[in-house]
Parts: sequence; C-alpha cells; structure tokens
Amino acid sequence: MKKLNKRTKENRQKIEKRLYNQTEAISLLKTTANANFIESVEAHISLSIDPKYSDQQLRSTLILPKGTGKTKRIAVLMPLETITPEYKNLADIIGSDDLIETITKGEVNFDILISTPDMMPKLAKLGRILGPKGLMPSPKAGTVTTNIKLTLKEFKKGKVEYRADKTGIVHLLIGKSNFTDSDLLENLIAVYNSIENNKPPGVKGRYFKTFHICSTMGPSIEIDLSGLKL
Repeated sequence: MKKLNKRTKENRQKIEKRLYNQTEAISLLKTTANANFIESVEAHISLSIDPKYSDQQLRSTLILPKGTGKTKRIAVLMPLETITPEYKNLADIIGSDDLIETITKGEVNFDILISTPDMMPKLAKLGRILGPKGLMPSPKAGTVTTNIKLTLKEFKKGKVEYRADKTGIVHLLIGKSNFTDSDLLENLIAVYNSIENNKPPGVKGRYFKTFHICSTMGPSIEIDLSGLKL
C-alpha cells in the first residue's frame, strides 16, 4: 500500500464520518484544497440506476451559473457559405471541409466540437479519431445544432455535458478551489437540480444514493442531500 504523505493524512483527519450540509462541505473542502496549485472542485453523484437498461440511462447538459473556471477551446464545423465574421469572433476555430481535413490528419487542438446537422454525415468517417476523445458532436451533448450563435455563447458561459457511467455515477467538474463559497454553492445546486429534473423514466423509488464533493488532491466529503433540495 502506498504511504500517505503528511498533507494527505492531515486533510483526511479533518473529515468526520458523517453527512455535511452544503455550506459546511464547501467550507471544509476549501481548507483541504491546499496543494501548491489551484485545485479543481469535483462532484461525484451515485444514483440508483442501471445504465444497461435504456430507460435508466442519464445523459444531459447544464449551464453552471458560475462556470467551471476552465477555459475551453471551441471549434465549429459548418458549411463554408454560412461562416460569418461574427461566428469567427465567437469560435476559437471555425471551418468546413478544411476543418475536416485538419482533423483527418490527427490535428485536434480543441476541447469541444460543435457542428451543424448537415455537416454530420461528413464527420462520420472521423469517429475513430473523435470518438475516443469524447469529441464527436451529438444532439444529447448539445453540440449538434442549427443555432450556432446561441450554442457557442452557452458553452462559453459554462455549459457542460454529463452522463452516468456504467456503475450509475456522475462525475462532474463544478469549479475551482479559488471560487467563493457562494459561487460553488450555486453551481452545486444547479448540478443537483439538473440531475433531478432529468431523472430517467425507469427509476423506481430512491433516485440519489450519495453526493460527494472533493478537490483534485483532497479527500471526499459527503453532502446531506436534504439541504440541496432547493
């Protein structure tokens, strides 16, 4: 077993074996986010779902009110004749067949790819490149759209995609350790509400199992769900 360093041991000792209300949890998280860099803040939500059944799968998007604290490069794929100066100013990368050619060469220097529906057939051949990176546009991810302007603004504002993994757990970046407590709380509540509002139809009985938050290098803190029902 790997030996824990002093900082990790001290941080773990700060966590009691109990549920914390959301304000306590956020305050405690910030005291344990004491690495020598600004740590990310993550939420890990365990749900009573079995994603192998189609009516128990969860995949959606939400706009975090205070953003993620992480700047992402956004590429847009659309017909050449529809590209305008406004789109060029909003997107980090924009193109048509030329962008497809660039991706074909393995040059993928963006974090999000947005496409118009009419360009999707041309992207099909790039599944082996984009798929493993999680960059293939899809309607469920909100990245296939006819409203490029609105979609770009939403992702710039803090729109994120989330899905439950095969064990029914959602892992989501909700901010940075240098966010204010109130900003982290606002994002946290937005995450809870989005997952609640997108409850799969096949779920019976209790939906949420546990809701934990942690920083990149910090210990996990379990939140009392009753305080998040706002």
